[in-house]
This record gives sequence, C-alpha cells and structure tokens, in this order.
Amino acid sequence: MIDQSINVIQVDNLVKRFGHFTAVDHITFDVKQGEIFGFLGANGAGKTTAMRMLCGLSKPTEGHGRVAGFDIDREVEKVKASIGYMSQKFSLYNDLKVWENIRLFAGIYGMRDKEIAQKTDALLQRLNFTSERNTLVKELPLGWKQKLAFSVSIFHQPKVVFLDEPTGGVDPVTRRQFWELIYEATSEGITVFVTTHYMDEAEYCNRVSIMVDGQIKALDTPGNLKRQFEADTMDSVFHRLARNATRSDN
Repeated sequence: MIDQSINVIQVDNLVKRFGHFTAVDHITFDVKQGEIFGFLGANGAGKTTAMRMLCGLSKPTEGHGRVAGFDIDREVEKVKASIGYMSQKFSLYNDLKVWENIRLFAGIYGMRDKEIAQKTDALLQRLNFTSERNTLVKELPLGWKQKLAFSVSIFHQPKVVFLDEPTGGVDPVTRRQFWELIYEATSEGITVFVTTHYMDEAEYCNRVSIMVDGQIKALDTPGNLKRQFEADTMDSVFHRLARNATRSDN
C-alpha cells in the first residue's frame, strides 16, 4: 500500500563543488512514496550532477541527503541496492540475449535464480516479448530496448528508480507506452525520479522542480506552476525560468 506521508528522497541544502565551480548550489526538496517527480533543467543546470549524488555515484561537498532511508554519503552501497537506474544512453548489453540481460542485472541486485526465472517469464509476457526471449538486444527496435531497459531497472522492486531522459530519440507512440509502464510502476509503490527534455512529459509528473544555474527555482505541481507563471504549458514555464541561465554545461 502506498503511503504518501513517507519521504523516499530527502535532500537538505545539498551542494557539489568542483574546485571553484558550484555545480549544485544548496538544493532542498523531498519526494514521496509512489510519486512521479520531474527533475528539469537546461543543459548545465546541475540536474545530472544532483542525480549522481542521489544515486551514490558522487559524494556531496556539503549538505545531506537520504534515499530509501539511507544516507547518500555514509551508506552508499545500501543506497545503490535500494534503487533502480536507467540512463539516457541505452544501458543493457547489446551482445546478450533479452533473457540474459534480465538474469545478469537481477543477479547483480542479489535476486535468486528461481525468483529470476519466474519473474522473467512474467515480464516477457507482460511486455509481449515472449517471442523475443532469445533475441540479441542489439536486434530490437529502439523503443523496445527502452521499455526493456526500464523493466530491468525495476525488476528487483526498488524503492525508487532514477530515469535520466529515458525517452530520448523514441517516437511519440513509444513515449506514451513508456509512460504507461511508469504509471504501472508507481501503482506498485515504486517512486519515479525522472529527468526529461520533453516538456509535455513534465505534465505527466505529480510534481516538477526546475533547476537554473545549480539552484531549484521552482517546485510544485504542473498545474500550480502554470498558474504561478500565467502560462498555458510547462514548456512556457520552463523557458521563462531557463532564459535567465548563465552557464551551459554540468
């Protein structure tokens, strides 16, 4: 049962500096269980750097963060074991078969062979991939690869899954199908933390934050943000904030 009083992600004054450059500048926010949280920002805003800290891939310079109940600085391995992750670059192994990729990543997350076998059959049926079980991943269409990569990232039922521009390069129909998978995941209590450069996808999120030059300049529901900025679309909201950015890379 989803309990939206539970904070799956808690961030308090998180900072990341590289020498004299402050990539992430004192950001504070929380994300609830089962929430779809959109983490938006132009190139250079600092969102990728922030996500890397939350995934335990980069240590914060200052501040505190907890993901799935674990400290992102002191309990990195526990954080990694409790999350799923899908990058904007395709993250599965092209030269392995579909079922081999599933088994490999499930094993990395510590699942047992019997459970992996049972869940693999169920997953392939749900995705209508049964006939592709022995297909090399490199032979799948891009949209199929993305749906498979997402399904593998949540195969071990993580508390939260981080998606870094997961629908880049796929057609609109496949993007809608991908978001249907996201909604299914949240209905099972998985929290989704997603970056996207498609502003129409921001409308699908429960709440959205917008980073500019390392700081969160806006955070609310899409509806409230549009009212606040007197805008018809999230694209308009985003551009009103992002046009004041002064830097261009992370």
